[in-house]
Amino acid sequence: MLSRIRKFSNTIYAKIFLFIVAIPFVFWGMGDLFNAGNQNTIVKISNEKISAQEFMNFVNLRANSDEVKDDGKIDNLLSKFIGEKLIEREIEDFNIKISDDSLRNLIINEKIFKKGNNFSRIKYEKFLVENSIDAITFENNMKMQEEKKQLFDLIGGGLLPTNFLINLSFNKINQKRYVEIINLNEAVKNNLKFTNLDIENYYKENIKNFSKNYKTFKILELNPKNLTADEEFTDLYFKKIDEIDDLIADEKKIKFIIKKYNLVESKNVSINKLGLDENNKKIKNLPMGVVDKIFNLSKEESTALIENKGKYFVFEFIKNKEIQRMVVEPSVKDEILEKLKRQKKGKIITDIINKINNNNFSKVDFKNFANEKKLLIKKTKLESQNDNKDFNQELLNQIYMYPEKRVIVVADLGLSKSYLIFIDKIENVTINKESNDYNKFSNLTKVSLMSGIYNTYDLFLKNKYEIDINYQTLERIKNLVK
Repeated sequence: MLSRIRKFSNTIYAKIFLFIVAIPFVFWGMGDLFNAGNQNTIVKISNEKISAQEFMNFVNLRANSDEVKDDGKIDNLLSKFIGEKLIEREIEDFNIKISDDSLRNLIINEKIFKKGNNFSRIKYEKFLVENSIDAITFENNMKMQEEKKQLFDLIGGGLLPTNFLINLSFNKINQKRYVEIINLNEAVKNNLKFTNLDIENYYKENIKNFSKNYKTFKILELNPKNLTADEEFTDLYFKKIDEIDDLIADEKKIKFIIKKYNLVESKNVSINKLGLDENNKKIKNLPMGVVDKIFNLSKEESTALIENKGKYFVFEFIKNKEIQRMVVEPSVKDEILEKLKRQKKGKIITDIINKINNNNFSKVDFKNFANEKKLLIKKTKLESQNDNKDFNQELLNQIYMYPEKRVIVVADLGLSKSYLIFIDKIENVTINKESNDYNKFSNLTKVSLMSGIYNTYDLFLKNKYEIDINYQTLERIKNLVK
């Protein structure tokens, strides 16, 4: 039922409401831990204590059992939970209320509940049944979402960006740029030659990075045919899946499950986190989603029921094994060579960037660099920030951050693409009100202005409310859900 409610919250709200801004509210300080007598309190907002149970209810509606095993996910959910609580307080402070008549009008005018031009009670009731939610819960949720919308409209609504600001937004994306380009990959390729000694030294210095952990385990796929002798996913199949889940919770092993349900023997598998066996071969019929979940299981979960894309597997841990990869292996050599090249390339590019930042790399140096390395300087015109004939979007965004008459370096994260660029000229452009794109850029400008207002509002709330988190209770919750 919870999964259906989660599905509901991700679909109907998106359809009903045009734009609700979510504020992360990650600004609270550490605060003093509560006394031992407050172990059931997760957070205190000013004078109001919020129970751990209320937070757990919030978690159950917004994350599955695998997601909550990640401490970072719990922290993120707590951030959202506190944000929701602050929004509720602000709604109350601004005396924002949705009357029963207003709520009724919202529901009967929702398109998904209409048949023709009229509200259909049958479609409304069918929606509630399909999403396993009662009318009171749905209407309360809808009321809360509308109150949030009105709160954010109160804070950032009514903004009308000026023609000047709209043109700034338009020009930022659509200005023309005349640039000169030197491919740094070509410039450094002669410096990327390494000896066997270089490779061996790197291996010795980083030997721990060249070991692989292999998990050996038994695994058994559960499907309708082997559980119920039926090809279809029936209620009986899911009933038996639930039974097996309960047996695992009672610490029963695969051998017991196989005997009880008359199943074929499980397979013994040994793989690393890439899903490869000790011979570096892919294990057939073992999805990477299952592999990822196996390697994310805690030490206590020696036997587990794993679901992946509607398929179920029983997993039983046997042993861990660390295998040291040797420098003579071709895959290890190739990996080291790639790392050495990236290191060398990174150093060369960093040296150039340092010179640019210290104003020691001018247009004259740009030309001298090309002559010294015997490289071609390519001249091109960029029609907009989306003109990808020479660069991908990541590099284009970097180029459009700088003014004209500047020498810059742009590169992707892996340094597979890196360029030295001189921005020779920028042609600014404008948009008139009759343009088909004028409304689009008006909306983009409005969103940008609203973002600034919401950031200011975020700071305001930081000072308005005193927030103390009970980290002992938070840690207890994290341990509980693992």
